[in-house]
Amino acid sequence: MSEIKRPRVLCVDDEARVVEGLSLHLRREYEVHTAGSGADGLKMLKECGAFAVVISDMRMPAMDGATFLHRVKRTYPDTTRILLTGETGRDTAVQAVNEGQIFRFLTKPCPPDQLKAAVDAGVIQHRLLNAERAILQETLIGCIEAMTDVLAIANPVAFGRATRIKRMAMQFSQSLGSASFWQLEAAAMLSQLGYLSLPVETVEKLYYGERLTAEEKVLAQGVPAVASKLLGHIPRLDPVLQILDALRASDKALAALGEGTIGGGARILMIVLDYDALIAQGHSKDVAVQTLRMKSERYGAVLLEKFAAFVGAAAAQAEVREMPLRHVQSGMTILDDLRTHMGTLLVPRGFEVSETFLEKLRHFGSSILSENVKVLVPAAQPAEKH
Repeated sequence: MSEIKRPRVLCVDDEARVVEGLSLHLRREYEVHTAGSGADGLKMLKECGAFAVVISDMRMPAMDGATFLHRVKRTYPDTTRILLTGETGRDTAVQAVNEGQIFRFLTKPCPPDQLKAAVDAGVIQHRLLNAERAILQETLIGCIEAMTDVLAIANPVAFGRATRIKRMAMQFSQSLGSASFWQLEAAAMLSQLGYLSLPVETVEKLYYGERLTAEEKVLAQGVPAVASKLLGHIPRLDPVLQILDALRASDKALAALGEGTIGGGARILMIVLDYDALIAQGHSKDVAVQTLRMKSERYGAVLLEKFAAFVGAAAAQAEVREMPLRHVQSGMTILDDLRTHMGTLLVPRGFEVSETFLEKLRHFGSSILSENVKVLVPAAQPAEKH
């Protein structure tokens, strides 16, 4: 039987004897890590990921506890934060609560049983937050995914692209070790929502990089505002909206976001969106990657090279096949535009086949269903029917 993983606690204090004492009192039930400053604590969080509980002293050189815990909250909002201080003044308490939004405020010296009780309560709070968040996230993602599938039928260019963007962004994120990045998943699916305000013909021109009229340019510039208005009042979407807003941020503002949920999510989504646009316009994979490298400072050179490696690996694991449209299966990607005999676009190239699309497929005419289409088949996909 595998050993039950103990909750992780980070203790931060510039006095070595204090962190040693904290560790001594907590190590029987918790996996305890220590740091001697706020900067070292942030470095450990970056290297090790989120902790269930972070305990920090208030008075530390360079970065005080309130500032440190505020930065912890910004990057790891589910981590429970506890402040230790030898000062009992009102101003100190107010600063700590306002900036760090702490869970407990303990004075030094803190009795071991009081410290242990506070950490126990902090771990329970962390578990409750994670459980509630998981339920809400699954519900939210499920609703957004269902909406995207339905809208893909009405606007195949925009929402077919949204499905494809989500798939690539999440696969890339998973290759980086961030498989449960729900904020990125939601942002990818909602990234095309503003295009609902545009005529389908204009969306097609944008998708294929064709020249827009002056009127179409004005309409296209309003797309982000439409999306923000539609999404602005939905609870729990703040981090998703921040990722979408960051797509239009200046290089300086984007750099200031760092590599956390918002900054990292925005860079991943930005790379995938720009890459997808280049492929849609007819560029090869290699040309698309080389074009992205021209803006490597914006994306982050290291992240971009990881994406280039990811694209190469993904291409090697997929297979191109040709088959009648009626034989396509969920998970396959259609590589050519599919139009009616009247020229109406049914499916844009790069569209990932979903179960909803397969339901719609039953209503297509027999002549369209008999047409051969080129599809990209994932490595594990079974052969088509005969």
